[in-house]
Amino acid sequence: MDVRSDISSGQGSRGVKLSGQVTQRTRLRVWFIRVCSSILIWTCLVQFLTVTELWHPRLFAGILNPINAYIRGPPPPPLPPIRNYTSNGYLKVSCNGGLNQMRAAICDMVTVARLLNLTLVVPELDKKSFWSDPSDFEDIFNVRHFIDSLRDEIRIIRRLPKRFSRKYGFAPLEMPPVSWSSEKYYLEQILPLFNKHKVIHFNRTDTRLANNGIPPHLQKLRCRVNFHALKFTPSIEALGNKLVSILKEKGPFMALHLRYEMDMLAFSGCTHGCTIEESEELKRLRYAFPWWREKEIMSEERRSQGLCPLTPEEATLILQALGFGQDTQIYIASGEIYGSEKRLAVLRNTFPRIVKKETLLHREELRQFQNHSSQMAALDFMASVASNIFVPSYDGNMAKLVEGHRRYHGFKKTVQLNRKKLVELIDLHQNGTLSWDEFSNAVKSSHEERMGRPKHRTRIKEKPKEED
Repeated sequence: MDVRSDISSGQGSRGVKLSGQVTQRTRLRVWFIRVCSSILIWTCLVQFLTVTELWHPRLFAGILNPINAYIRGPPPPPLPPIRNYTSNGYLKVSCNGGLNQMRAAICDMVTVARLLNLTLVVPELDKKSFWSDPSDFEDIFNVRHFIDSLRDEIRIIRRLPKRFSRKYGFAPLEMPPVSWSSEKYYLEQILPLFNKHKVIHFNRTDTRLANNGIPPHLQKLRCRVNFHALKFTPSIEALGNKLVSILKEKGPFMALHLRYEMDMLAFSGCTHGCTIEESEELKRLRYAFPWWREKEIMSEERRSQGLCPLTPEEATLILQALGFGQDTQIYIASGEIYGSEKRLAVLRNTFPRIVKKETLLHREELRQFQNHSSQMAALDFMASVASNIFVPSYDGNMAKLVEGHRRYHGFKKTVQLNRKKLVELIDLHQNGTLSWDEFSNAVKSSHEERMGRPKHRTRIKEKPKEED
């Protein structure tokens, strides 16, 4: 082999490599210059437009407006003007109960703060109830929206000023206001206390303001808090909207709020359909909570008075009697059903298209809400409000608030079950007194006027607990 040819070929290959490296460096240099030039041009353009806008605001309005709109997105709705008033003190509140009980209480406490010209501290949520949910207000509700949307009515702050903290030796007056109280009670008995204490902590807030007999402007504020100010957090809203979209893609759906849960059965004493062992377990739970005063309860007596939630089996009969077919899509809005899937067997066999949030959403999507019962209840709340038909098996706080939202959104169909009448009809049918046709006709006729139609509010003098 010729050595010279090897040398020349080696020099040639090195030349090719060097040429390639020079070309690559040139390309990088050109790319770098282009990037720097683009950044410099855009910087100069922005600076020029900004200065021009300061000197001649209208001159480049046609250019600036589209650019600003693209960069910033759609403008947020304007905030209401701040209400100027002299605050009479600070109101702290600790809401008790589940999500919907606390939600109703927040509406009342905002109204009380407005009536007495107080500064409201963002409410504390119950962490000691049966569910032991560690969620704070900002974990469930959009706190910034809550504060801003009500600023023309009351001043809301996230926390008390430091001078009112226990660290500085200050102790607020702690008290529960009297239940079902009127405007007069708060003006004459509560307001004078702020002159002395400056800060009052309401440590219980459920049903502390009367339903009726309140001035219209305060009732309107209650509604405004409930329907507009209390928005869920963006993460809850996003997942709730996804849940509703999945349901709607499958067709019209009914939301069945099946309140057959352990806490409800234990505290109400309703054990119809339970085994002896289950009844004893529920009784032990009731006795384990000292704040629940009623211990010995006659289950069948309470059921005959219409004070018990329908069992899954009873709910199945009623839905059939009302004419719902096997193809009805039913969303179960509830926590864990007592007795688990075995108590849903009859309902599921009759209505195969039963779904729950746990079956429609991925486990990873629900992971952040696990062990946070109030956040899970918020998803059920959104699905129930959006449903084509809402059927609550018990008229508790969830049922009332969902029905209220559905009335507000145009009196969407809500079946208000007359449980006292229904358990009577169910027993007559099951003992053979009523045939199926007679039973079905009786159920339908007794609910013709209970489908969420407009009606006048019920006011019962000296019985505010029984009012609408």
